[in-house]
Amino acid sequence: MSAQTDGPYGPLIPMPDLTPDALRAAVARIAPSRIPALTQHLFEATTNAQQAQTLAPLRAFVHSWGVFVAIERYPERAARLRELERIVDAGEQDPTDAITEIRRIREAAEAEAGL
Repeated sequence: MSAQTDGPYGPLIPMPDLTPDALRAAVARIAPSRIPALTQHLFEATTNAQQAQTLAPLRAFVHSWGVFVAIERYPERAARLRELERIVDAGEQDPTDAITEIRRIREAAEAEAGL
């Protein structure tokens, strides 16, 4: 894992290496309820990679869970993303600003994860 936590407003955990084991360990610490989904996604990615003889499904797995960890390791950012997603899903107001902010959060998480 890279970088250390930096005070009360810093991340819950350092950003892990982008390997299945490191991502699993990170998810176990910050969102243990998501371990079954991670395990299922990894199983499907591995199976698809073997069948198609391509690493693309494994790359998608690493990208998806790397972004998830980058977002969830900051509780305030994760909570804001969930609120924005609720706004979009509810369909009760113009979602343009919420979608723009969601995009910014995800792009920042991708950059933070090195993706």
